[in-house]
Amino acid sequence: MSKLDKIEELQNILKEDPSNFPTRRQLAVLLLDTGYAEEALQHFLYLSQIFQQDSGIYYNLGITYEKLKDLDKAENSYLKAFEYAPEEVDSMYNLGLVYIEKKEYNKAIQCFDKVLETDDKDSNSYFNIGIANFKKGDLIEAMDNFQHTIDLNDDDIYAHFYIGNIYKEFGDNESAAEEFKKVLSISPDYSWAYYNLGVIDYEAGDIEGAIHNLEKTLELNPKDTEAYKVYIKILAKNGDYESANDLVKTALKNCGSNGDLFYIYAQIKKLMNDPESCVKYLQKALENNDTLSIAPKLVKQQIDKFLAQ
Repeated sequence: MSKLDKIEELQNILKEDPSNFPTRRQLAVLLLDTGYAEEALQHFLYLSQIFQQDSGIYYNLGITYEKLKDLDKAENSYLKAFEYAPEEVDSMYNLGLVYIEKKEYNKAIQCFDKVLETDDKDSNSYFNIGIANFKKGDLIEAMDNFQHTIDLNDDDIYAHFYIGNIYKEFGDNESAAEEFKKVLSISPDYSWAYYNLGVIDYEAGDIEGAIHNLEKTLELNPKDTEAYKVYIKILAKNGDYESANDLVKTALKNCGSNGDLFYIYAQIKKLMNDPESCVKYLQKALENNDTLSIAPKLVKQQIDKFLAQ
């Protein structure tokens, strides 16, 4: 029986007997599992009025509200679940994720610490403490917790990836590259690891290595705007303006209108002695200023300078 058929069966049972609470709970969980969060919510709310101290109902309410992007109600639901069953730390773990989403990082860390009091080998909690510290900007604490994560689970590609980014932030590109290579040894299709290796190669002057890794990035993720930007910069610096021009067109086709890409396109057209097209794409960059890293007034000054010639 398919899940949809099962939902229909449970709904028919409830029509006959609305007080069949086990069936209502089963239906609510199944609706949530199949993506019908709004419908699931109504059943969980109904059940929460009947079973006012049922931790499982409040836990599922938390998940439902998360799916509906109502983080405040998700927070309250998980707190109630933990209040009624403090030994069940899944609600505290999920609450930590909600706090990360709400950018309340210290509260998130407290939640994961509670999970670790119950299970000090929960690598996921260490990872999420690392994420909270990383987002706070406390890279030393983040590194320590990501290291705890891989000590417990060396195959956690995300922990290795973040460690790589922290090494790169500290200027230790050699150690960063080792972490990104470790990521690829576990997950060969992780495009961001290739991108970071490409940037490291580029900064080290290894143009051949950079191009290899950037091409691999774009093979795996043709919508990676940042990879296009670095690759185009390499081609332009090498004087290969035609290839750079073609790559910008490919980037715009795959990624859609983007202020930075239009600005780069304008610079390529300038190098190709095509001032009319340069002005055209500078104007398009301004039209897409929500994705433009250059200050709009500087772009406007460039347009005015061209038009004054």
